[in-house]
Amino acid sequence: MLDVRGRIEAEDFRTSFVREPSALRHCPALVLNADFRPLSYYPLSLWPWQEAIKAVFLDRVQILAEYDEVVRSQRTVFRIPSVVVLKEFVRPQKRVAFTRFNLFLRDEFCCQYCGAKGDLTFDHVLPRSRGGRTSWDNVVAACAPCNLRKGNRPLGQSGLSLMRPPRQPTAEEMRNAGRKFPPNYLHDSWVDFLYWDAELEA
Repeated sequence: MLDVRGRIEAEDFRTSFVREPSALRHCPALVLNADFRPLSYYPLSLWPWQEAIKAVFLDRVQILAEYDEVVRSQRTVFRIPSVVVLKEFVRPQKRVAFTRFNLFLRDEFCCQYCGAKGDLTFDHVLPRSRGGRTSWDNVVAACAPCNLRKGNRPLGQSGLSLMRPPRQPTAEEMRNAGRKFPPNYLHDSWVDFLYWDAELEA
């Protein structure tokens, strides 16, 4: 019988996928929802191999693909899963949290005034000193030169124009935005389960 800690781990493991690539060590597993779509595209929903194997033994996932590498115990040899699918569907959150990362993802990591990419900050379209709110429909990603140029002036007085008006994105729009940014590393066994908007390099 599972203790309280064990029950919490069993309940939470489905949604606690690794968000930081640096935290992955060896042979990460791509985690798919029960509808065979990744739990997340950006960052890509990956588990360390230890979590994937634990989920298999808890009978929470089905293995769809495996690495050639194996792990051994005293009694058995186990091939490391490379793709797993949850047996129970995890309902995606409908509300998108208003965070710096999500703001940059909505704006596809480019300045909404000039289209530049790279070192970005964020800008209040209507400055806070003039009553502008810190919200989805008033904050955009901006490069430092455009942010400096706009300063504390309303958009109409700055000589700048927006590439598209800011608004709160839907969860589906954010998933589609994430599909435009494939990670630098994709294992061959993952590709059949991913549908990227960007062309993959051979």
